[in-house]
Amino acid sequence: MSGPRLSPAALSALPAAVAKPTYDRAAVKTGIVHLGIGAFHRAHMAVYTDHALAAGDLRWGILGASLRSPDTRDALNPQDGLYAVAVKGPKGTELRVVGAIKSVLVAPEDPEALIRAMAHPDVRIVSLTVTEKGYCHDPATGRLKEDHPDVVHDLANPFAPRSAPGYLVAALERRFAAGLPPFTVLTCDNLPSNGRTVRNVVARFAALRDPALGRRVETEVAFPCTMVDRIVPATTDADRAAVTQALGVVDAWPVVTEPFTQWVIEDRFPQGRPDWAAVGAQMAADVEPYEAMKLRLLNGSHSTLAYLGYLSGHETVADAMADDGIATLVARLMDEEVTPTLHMPPGTDLDAYKRSLIERFRNPELRHRTWQIAMDGTQKLPQRLLGTARDRLAAGASIDRLALGVAAWMRYVTGIDENGAPIDVRDPLLDRIKALCGEAGPSPERLAPALMTIEQVFGRDLPSDQRFTAPVIAALRSLFEKGAAATVRDLVSKG
Repeated sequence: MSGPRLSPAALSALPAAVAKPTYDRAAVKTGIVHLGIGAFHRAHMAVYTDHALAAGDLRWGILGASLRSPDTRDALNPQDGLYAVAVKGPKGTELRVVGAIKSVLVAPEDPEALIRAMAHPDVRIVSLTVTEKGYCHDPATGRLKEDHPDVVHDLANPFAPRSAPGYLVAALERRFAAGLPPFTVLTCDNLPSNGRTVRNVVARFAALRDPALGRRVETEVAFPCTMVDRIVPATTDADRAAVTQALGVVDAWPVVTEPFTQWVIEDRFPQGRPDWAAVGAQMAADVEPYEAMKLRLLNGSHSTLAYLGYLSGHETVADAMADDGIATLVARLMDEEVTPTLHMPPGTDLDAYKRSLIERFRNPELRHRTWQIAMDGTQKLPQRLLGTARDRLAAGASIDRLALGVAAWMRYVTGIDENGAPIDVRDPLLDRIKALCGEAGPSPERLAPALMTIEQVFGRDLPSDQRFTAPVIAALRSLFEKGAAATVRDLVSKG
């Protein structure tokens, strides 16, 4: 796209219907460094922070950092960090230009610049959306994978790190040496007990560097838990073109999202925080029940319908939810297998939450691709489906729908769809998955046990429990013999 770019000078000429920063961006200080400056952060935490800045507290500008690709930096820095959020709902699209991001660094180009920025006295919070795989941990146990290539590299090269734990420890060590208080580490990723999990991972990494440093990280650094919820599909060229047309200037990297947004935060910020509570976030003493609710109801259902939807030929979540069989399966999964495992605070309206999820999944404006949700399944299954399955088995209850979700992942990662076409499987354990699928072949009795040998996904308990393995193998057999659509119809017809 050509033409004038979105910029501070262009703000005054934007259409009146477009919300835009009203605060003095030149006076904003950098109080937050965010690792993993992707679409979700820019549609979620950055929006909350933009509202907080608009309320007058200008200490909380965000420096974004990409740990891999320069794409976001190359798009946003020429726009002075500005970008549009397109909120798509039944009543149309609302646009807001967000000004909370001051600039973006690309960590591999200059690791020292990022460490120096995190160690600056003005920085009180380092937040993260690096996805489940970005923490270099074992999803089944929550422990640091000490043989992970990035961990091995970062221990040998502490001030030229590659991983999120490596950067956090390098910056904390520098702050400790300078006599500065540590920043708060605020993870916004879908991990069980996410703050505690990240504390364990980062403290262990620090202890491998220096036991005394590990003790300081474990005892002096705050790692509040959070629950984040907003559906944010990948931005397409069509999205960019539509936003550019609506703004009248080129926005190289807008984000598209839904009207719903939720953020529950454990209120532990020793060095302060923006007043996110005043702009819609919920501060809580215990986030874990909300986290379980979201991981199991939203994310577990999302993954199940993504694998089954993709195998059934549905490109998007909304397309899959237009399939009555999948929609019924998802509703019953939520009601009959997930909800009994949840223990919510008094006053929580789970029925309303589930109704909202169904409505959100059906939103045709989002175009959230099943293929996108299906990525990185080995990092997602433990918290989205397998934890629920363990709780159901402990209660002596059935797991037929959960088992189908797991079996659908197994069928998906074979890399060949029901028409014999290749599937572009993306997963950090893809080489191992390919080897296991190649050795087992399309035999459910061989393939399911083979994939269950991935201990960081299934642990040791589930592969040895016939109450788990039998329904998974049966569901996988049906997926191979009948296909996803017929398998779903059969299960739904049984009630």
